[in-house]
Amino acid sequence: MSLLDTRVPAVLLRTDRNPFHHGTLGAVRSLGRAGVEVHLVADSAGSPVHRSRYVHRMHAPPPPGASADEILAVLRRVAGQVGRPAVLIPLDDATAIAAGRLRDDLSPSYLLPAMPATLSERVADKAELAAVCASADVPHPLTLVPDSPRQAAEDARRLGLPLVAKWSRPWLLPAGSGLRSTQVVHTAQQARALHARTAEAGSPLLLQAFLPPGEDRDWFFHGYADRSGTVRAGGPGRKQLSWPRGAGLTAVGHWTPNAEVRTLAERVTGALGYRGVFDLDFRRCGSTGRYHLLDFNPRPGAQFRLFADSAGLDVVRALHLDLTGRPLPDGQPVAGRSFVVENYAPFAALRTAPGGRELAWYARDDRVPGWAMWALWARHVSGRLRQRLGTALPVPAPRPAPRAVAPSLTDNEKASS
Repeated sequence: MSLLDTRVPAVLLRTDRNPFHHGTLGAVRSLGRAGVEVHLVADSAGSPVHRSRYVHRMHAPPPPGASADEILAVLRRVAGQVGRPAVLIPLDDATAIAAGRLRDDLSPSYLLPAMPATLSERVADKAELAAVCASADVPHPLTLVPDSPRQAAEDARRLGLPLVAKWSRPWLLPAGSGLRSTQVVHTAQQARALHARTAEAGSPLLLQAFLPPGEDRDWFFHGYADRSGTVRAGGPGRKQLSWPRGAGLTAVGHWTPNAEVRTLAERVTGALGYRGVFDLDFRRCGSTGRYHLLDFNPRPGAQFRLFADSAGLDVVRALHLDLTGRPLPDGQPVAGRSFVVENYAPFAALRTAPGGRELAWYARDDRVPGWAMWALWARHVSGRLRQRLGTALPVPAPRPAPRAVAPSLTDNEKASS
């Protein structure tokens, strides 16, 4: 008998078109293995996720940057096709924010946690997060919000270089702009130039004190705050390897007990009255030892499956259980368990894992997405390589041949012919 109420389907929603979003596959498998009918509202073009045996049906998503009305229209169409109330699980910040604002309009077709309509937007907004941390007494890097390019340069000098530049609402960044949600800035002129693109970015630029990366400094906490506000499922994890190195997503993570990180997670969610799934990123300061909250994501993190406990409970299953009125089992943490994203850490995927391990893409009971990922990843890497080589190694113009001698191929030309 399934732990979950299999009469209630789940609708997974994502507008981000990254085909390598392994968190989507994790959610599909977690619910599908428990017997839940899984509907995926996401871009399926080229993505390995739709090849999973646990996807009941794919649905066309709203376009990137869709308005709340456009998202509502799509979800109403999907609700008509599903035919009965479903648990709605947003998988990116944009859809989590929209779902929070549309909660009343989506009822009774969808089940969602009960919390203030704008709370997801508040915690995802990196400018608001600084104020949230201050009110909850949770450490956060010193953050300034310059009001002009000139002020950005001055604030950069005040904070000290290097520093971290972030756009307050990264989900608003236009595709193809080349703007990154977060980047390390090394000069005051870089800060000035970034601020000059504020209108294009769609939200304010933040400058933040830089906390250097290092061994045992990057941590995360995934959890589920139930209807009473109690943090259930999930736990603290340590990022062993990131992609890109030192500042990117978790390529290899370990479930590692950390009472201080748990206390900070419970403190900030309790102060906010937050309900639902959340993913927090922390960095420990090398000089003070304090854990600083860097990001609050109001949805499942990509590596949430790391925290599957002895009862098989993870944050996505906890959400489904709670919203359908079922009790959450009291499982034990599996400390030492690891999570590996194979395309970012292939050698780590081959090593033994004494504490147990889950791979992001490959699974014995659902092999096809893993195979499809490697084919897609090979095309992605070869395309990037050709692009870089084409930029770095321009073909030289041919030299004119001597008049009295018949033209002959140069060594380079022979090699390329």
